[in-house]
Amino acid sequence: MTRVHHETSVLDRQGRKAVLTGTTTHQDEPERGAAPVAAEARGQFASSPRGARLARRHAVRWMEEWGHPPASDASCAVALVVGELAANAVRHGRVPGHDFGLRIALDAVTGLVRVEVADAAAAKRPPECAPSSCPEGESGRGLLLVEALALRWGTEPRRPVGKTVWAEVSTEPVSTCTSTRTHV
Repeated sequence: MTRVHHETSVLDRQGRKAVLTGTTTHQDEPERGAAPVAAEARGQFASSPRGARLARRHAVRWMEEWGHPPASDASCAVALVVGELAANAVRHGRVPGHDFGLRIALDAVTGLVRVEVADAAAAKRPPECAPSSCPEGESGRGLLLVEALALRWGTEPRRPVGKTVWAEVSTEPVSTCTSTRTHV
């Protein structure tokens, strides 16, 4: 096994530095075109709309590095889930002076991508099930999209403070008729 660690620094509009780190684990002699056995990437982003956009862009880049091109179903699903969870972290979980964290892990054996978005606001937890929105409303559908794209999603307390909202997305096409989607 070979572990590759990478770190990238980017600046947001206020000139604050965001450090994005990732570790990818590969077989020493992978078959030509084979996906990594396991891959993981992490990043800290400013709790702002721009930070949410950057998180989504990095998720697409990481998925591409792991063999899922930007136009693939898996990459699009992960990008949308990251975008919605990051937007919720910015809008509902923002605590002044705290960034939000993103972790994406690919399990090549199961074909699942686990997306985790962590913020510092422990008191504001998402509802137990995705809310139904007002048909005329301009927002409020993020968790409905996450629920539609993820096999499972849920929340966990984050130590020492905050929460992590996570979702598991399949890299394989999933039939909506046979799906076993659950909220945990």
